[in-house]
Amino acid sequence: MRAVFLLEHGHPCLQKNSRKLAVFQNLSLVWCKRLRMPRRTTISDIAKQLQTTPATVSRALKDHPRISAETKQKVHALAEKLNFRINKVASSLRSGKTFVIGVMIPSAEINFFGSVVHGIESLANLEGYTILIYQTNERRDYEVKGLETFISARVDGILVSISKETEDYSHFEEIKNKGIPIVFFDRGNDELGISSVLIDDFRGAYLGTVHLIEQGYRRIAHISGPLHMKTFLDRFNGYKKALLDHQLKFDKTLLVTGDISIEAGKKGIEELLKIKDLPDAVFAVEDFTALGALKELKNRGIKMPEQFGLIGFANELFGEHITPSLSTIDQQTVKMGEESFRLVLDLINQEDKPVKAAKKIVLDPIPILRESSQRKDNIEERLSSLKGTMLDV
Repeated sequence: MRAVFLLEHGHPCLQKNSRKLAVFQNLSLVWCKRLRMPRRTTISDIAKQLQTTPATVSRALKDHPRISAETKQKVHALAEKLNFRINKVASSLRSGKTFVIGVMIPSAEINFFGSVVHGIESLANLEGYTILIYQTNERRDYEVKGLETFISARVDGILVSISKETEDYSHFEEIKNKGIPIVFFDRGNDELGISSVLIDDFRGAYLGTVHLIEQGYRRIAHISGPLHMKTFLDRFNGYKKALLDHQLKFDKTLLVTGDISIEAGKKGIEELLKIKDLPDAVFAVEDFTALGALKELKNRGIKMPEQFGLIGFANELFGEHITPSLSTIDQQTVKMGEESFRLVLDLINQEDKPVKAAKKIVLDPIPILRESSQRKDNIEERLSSLKGTMLDV
C-alpha cells in the first residue's frame, strides 16, 4: 500500500531515476494484484455460462413455479460451484423491500412466545425473510420504542402481541395509517381494524371451567389477568358462562384480578383462602399464574386434585414436568405463528392494490388434562363428555 502511495504522489527518489521507477512500477502492479479482492459472481455470470437470461436465473433462485425443475437444479448447482450469494442490498434497492419482518413480543422468558416465533420463523425462512425480535417487557413505552426501531430498520411488516400495560393504542393506529403492514397475534384489539390471529379465549376458558365442574368441583374461583385487555376479559366471560350454564352462581368473591405472573397466582390463593366460603378449584388465566397458585397450595399442604382442582391456560413447557402436572389449554402456538406470518406477507404483497378489510383468524383451544384437575377415575368417559361440550359451545 505504501508503494502505491509513493508512486501516486511522485516521490523525489523515483523521479530522479527512471530505471528505479520502472522496477518500482512493476512491483506495485504485483502487490496490487495480490491485494485485489476476487470479483463477486453475478447473476449475469451464471446466465452466460448456462446460455440463458439473467431473469431466468433470478426466477430459478427464487424457486419460481414457471421455471422447470431441471433449470432450477442447473442454476443452483452452478451458483453453489461459483460461491454465488444474493446481494440483499441490491435486491432491496430494486424491489423496495428489505425482506425483514419485525416481531414484537411481551416477554422472551415465556415459552409460549418462543413457540409462536418458531412458527413465524419457519415460514419466513421459506419465503426468504429474516425476523427482527423486540421484547417489550409488558410496557407500552417499550412498544413505542420498538415500533420506532422497526421503522428505522425499514422492516417490510410488523407482527405484535400487545403488552398488558397498554390501554392507549394510538401508536399502532399510526403504524396502520402510514401503510406499514401490521398484524396482531395472541393479543389483539378489534376496534383498531388491524388483522389478527388469536385463540378462541372465551371457548378455552369455558372448556377449562366445564372440565372442573365435571370433576365435581363447585366453588370454582378465577385468578384473572388485566380485564382491560380483550384476551383476558374473554377468558373471564368464558369462565362465567360455564358456571351459569351449569346452574352455578357467579360469586364476585371468587374473582381475583392479577397481572399474569407467578406472584399473582400466589397472592390470588392467599386472598381466596381468606374468604368465609372457601373455593375448591381455580381456573387461572394462564400457566404462570397457575404455577404460583400451585406452589402456594402445596406450601399450605392442600392436596391436588383430591382437595383442590387447578387448571391453567397456554400449555407452557413446564406444565407436564411439575408435581402435580398441570392441566391447561393449548393455544396451537406454532400454527398461530405460521398464520400470523401468512397474514402479514399477504399485506406486504398487496403493495399498491386496494387495502383489504382486516382479517381475523381464530384458532380452536385444545384442553390438556393432567393430574392437577383429574379427580375422577374414568378418563375415557370424561374426555367423551368434554368433546360433546366442545361441539355445543
